[in-house]
Amino acid sequence: MRSSVIYCMMALLAVTTEAFVAPSSPSSRLASTQVYQYVPDGFTAASWKKYQEEEKKKKATKNLGGLGPRGFKSRSFQSFHEALERGEAEHLLPVLNARQRIQKGEIRPEDVPYMQRGGSWDNSDIRGAKKSRWLKSDKDYASGGFKKEQSVSIFGVGEGLDWTGTRGRSGPVAPKMPKNYKPPTVNDEPKKKFFGLF
Repeated sequence: MRSSVIYCMMALLAVTTEAFVAPSSPSSRLASTQVYQYVPDGFTAASWKKYQEEEKKKKATKNLGGLGPRGFKSRSFQSFHEALERGEAEHLLPVLNARQRIQKGEIRPEDVPYMQRGGSWDNSDIRGAKKSRWLKSDKDYASGGFKKEQSVSIFGVGEGLDWTGTRGRSGPVAPKMPKNYKPPTVNDEPKKKFFGLF
C-alpha cells in the first residue's frame, strides 16, 4: 500500500512539473499564424478595397459628426425673426401631396418649404426661382457663427461631456458672494397675518 502511494505521488509530481516547462519561442508561434482579410461575397480583394475607399470619401463630405438637421440648408432663428419682422419671410407650413401637385402644375417647386423638399432657405437649390435676400446675421451664421450655437452640453452652451477623459477638469464657476453673506431662511420672511386683521 505504501508503495502505491509513492507511485501516485511520483506520477502527480511528474504531471505538475510539465506546467513549469518554458514555452516554445514566440517567433516559432508567430510564424505559424496566418492572417486573413474579410472580403464579402461578390467582391474581390481589390474591388472591396476600392469600395471602402469610395465610402470613406463619401463620409468625409457628409460631416457625420456635425450637429443639427441634415438634408436641407437652414438659417439661424435670429435671422428668420429679423426677416419675419421686416416682412421678408413667413411661417412655412408643409404642403400635402407636393410632388403630385407640382407634376399637375398646381404649385411651383419654390412653393414647397425648403425643409420638405430638402433644399436651401434662400431657394438657391431651384433654378429660376426668386432668391431670398441674405441679412447680415445670415452671413455671420454661414461663415461659422453656427458653431457657437451648436453644443451638446447639458447646459446648452460650451463643450459636451468628456467621454474620453482627455480634457482638463473644470466645473461650473460659482458666483462671487460678499464676505459676510448669509443665505436667506424661512424665518427671515415676514409673518403673514390672518386675512390682514391680526
